[in-house]
Amino acid sequence: MFQQFKQSISGRRFGARTLASVALSSLFVGTLVASSMQWTPTSVAQGIGQKAALTAGVANTPSSFADLAEQLGPTVVNIQVTKIAPVGDVPGMQEFDGPSGEFFQRFFRDRIPQQRPRRMQGSGSGVIISPDGYILSNNHVVEGSQEVTVTMADKQTYNAQVVGRDPKTDLAVLKINTKDTLPVAAMGNSTDLKVGEWVMAIGNPFGLGHTVTAGIVSAKGRVIGAGPYDDFIQTDAPINPGNSGGPLFNMQGEMIGINTAIVASGQGIGFAIPIDLAKPLIPQLVSTGEVTRGYLGVSIQSVTPELANAMKLEEHQGALVAEVTPGSPAAKAGIHQGDIIVGFNNETVKDAHDLPAVVAKTPVGEKATLTLLRDGKTQKVPVTVAKLPSDKVAREESSQASQTQWGLQLQDVTPQMARQLGVTDESGIVVAGVQPGSPAERAGVQRGDLIREINRQSVQSMQEVRDAIAKAENQESLVLLVKRGQGSLFVAMAK
Repeated sequence: MFQQFKQSISGRRFGARTLASVALSSLFVGTLVASSMQWTPTSVAQGIGQKAALTAGVANTPSSFADLAEQLGPTVVNIQVTKIAPVGDVPGMQEFDGPSGEFFQRFFRDRIPQQRPRRMQGSGSGVIISPDGYILSNNHVVEGSQEVTVTMADKQTYNAQVVGRDPKTDLAVLKINTKDTLPVAAMGNSTDLKVGEWVMAIGNPFGLGHTVTAGIVSAKGRVIGAGPYDDFIQTDAPINPGNSGGPLFNMQGEMIGINTAIVASGQGIGFAIPIDLAKPLIPQLVSTGEVTRGYLGVSIQSVTPELANAMKLEEHQGALVAEVTPGSPAAKAGIHQGDIIVGFNNETVKDAHDLPAVVAKTPVGEKATLTLLRDGKTQKVPVTVAKLPSDKVAREESSQASQTQWGLQLQDVTPQMARQLGVTDESGIVVAGVQPGSPAERAGVQRGDLIREINRQSVQSMQEVRDAIAKAENQESLVLLVKRGQGSLFVAMAK
């Protein structure tokens, strides 16, 4: 049975917050964070050649989706989920502060009837990926579920077991037990998908049952802030709450994505997980219930034009290492803060978004070669990839650098200052304030930041800070390495 499933994955017939999650009904809508969207007016074709091309394009418009909908509809299922809502705090309890707060909370809590956990219902969609009952859906559809019920296109209903979940890519695999041979959706190739191609979505929006919608691919490689492995297909095929976990098909009837998210305040903007991202993860979810990923142990950020200018780089590309985790593969390989990773094995790292994906898919224990820039020189560094700990994710820290005196109010860290600012490290130089409208404010420097380096020179006293800033008096920019909370990041300030 499972051997047949594995063969299907290899490429044969395998089966025909502010952002809002598409999955559950109104009770469970939304796990992603919305981002503002910029619209570009549609250009008007001009000239005979352009009009001819437009006419040719119209000729390729599908006259009907009926045959595809009839063929692929049985591969899509409705997922009903029961969750137990946790007991919430007594309303208003957070208003009782100060020395008497605990007394008032106890007094009123003892006199208010205790709330009991509530059963909550939600719904989503899924797609059959093996004839013996494996179903692919979204993690946020089934996460925290107590009961999962799957309803087929022919209205047959099954109890389902969640066999594997991957919150980082929002994927989940379910299993139903059936003696029937189920229809499956064929997995296509999302890498070769082109912007402008027609696509069709099938799902269960608002729990209404099978619904078919169509549109085109609006964009590829969208980063929407869902996690380090963002690489979404954007489509204008109408999808709504309840569509989450349902398939996105191309015109050959191949599944090229899993519908996952929508823009809550917009229309015609939906996002799907590319099927090529899901393919290598499904066998792991089936066999172990989770995904094992490679791990380097670096915190990274993109190289902005401002940082590139301040660090005298010819190009603003690559992943800038802001922090190296002690004892990690990167630390053992000799990776330094300030290194810019521009390649991993034979793959180019254009920005910080590229690195987590290529590292994650590298087998644990495999040796890899990092190509990096250090002090303007290219180096090749061997590294052995380790297993990503469950509580660590390589993350991209966005540099808040901008244009146009520094505006920093600095102070030696004292125990009193550390307590006041909530700083755990009682040594070094702390940003006590930031002047409004200054380069520091525009660059995103925050009160409470600990300054570790100025222009790649370590600073541990006010005098060292003054010397470093004096050295940069005639420079147009200044690069700080600051520690903020549990992480570190570079910040470029420009006059």
